[in-house]
Amino acid sequence: MFNLKATIRKQIGGDLDKTREQGSLPAVLYGEGIKENLNLEVKDKDLEAALADAGESSLLELETDGKKYEVLIHQVAKDPVTDKFLHIDFYKPSTTKKIEAEVVLVFIGEEDASAIKNLGGVLNKEFQSVHVKGLAHNLPKEIDVDVSELNTFEDRILIKDLKLPEGVEILREADEIVAHITEPTQEVEEEPKPAEGEEGGEGTDSEEGGEKEDGEEGAGVKKEEKKEKKS
Repeated sequence: MFNLKATIRKQIGGDLDKTREQGSLPAVLYGEGIKENLNLEVKDKDLEAALADAGESSLLELETDGKKYEVLIHQVAKDPVTDKFLHIDFYKPSTTKKIEAEVVLVFIGEEDASAIKNLGGVLNKEFQSVHVKGLAHNLPKEIDVDVSELNTFEDRILIKDLKLPEGVEILREADEIVAHITEPTQEVEEEPKPAEGEEGGEGTDSEEGGEKEDGEEGAGVKKEEKKEKKS
């Protein structure tokens, strides 16, 4: 289990930019058995290492003020422009009650799938992550999706095919498709359009003239009708 050290944060509220400028992030710890939220700060680099090792769905050991807590990285706030970390929430879950979490899917074996290697197919990933439920200490960091056995365009990997730790369930229908391979798309060449004056192209000057004559003839008929009405 990854160990992350934190210190008690002295500055509460107000301008926390100084904390960030010094390479630390404001954080808070709450959850089961914690009566009052603990305001903490952790080093940027340590948080990055924790995310790489545990992700946001598996437990890590948070050590602060001489105590250790098994926690989840519950929420990470980032600057929408710079993508830098701004704040982090640590959550201490129950040891006896199941919780829900989002777990990323990692697709492996693509280079060995016959439908890709031999038939030129394209891998379609229906999900990038799944919502799961289980005891916190059973939750995985990620779930592997092995696509190496997709040999035809009819083969499918379903939710029920995914391998999970004991006691963990995916909160989706068992027969939902996770991944499949489709045939490569073929580009259809457009037929060249005929140039002006060629058969099927725009009308010629003589044809346009003919249309005008028809219009004039129609106008003449209307004039004759008006004369008859006056007489």
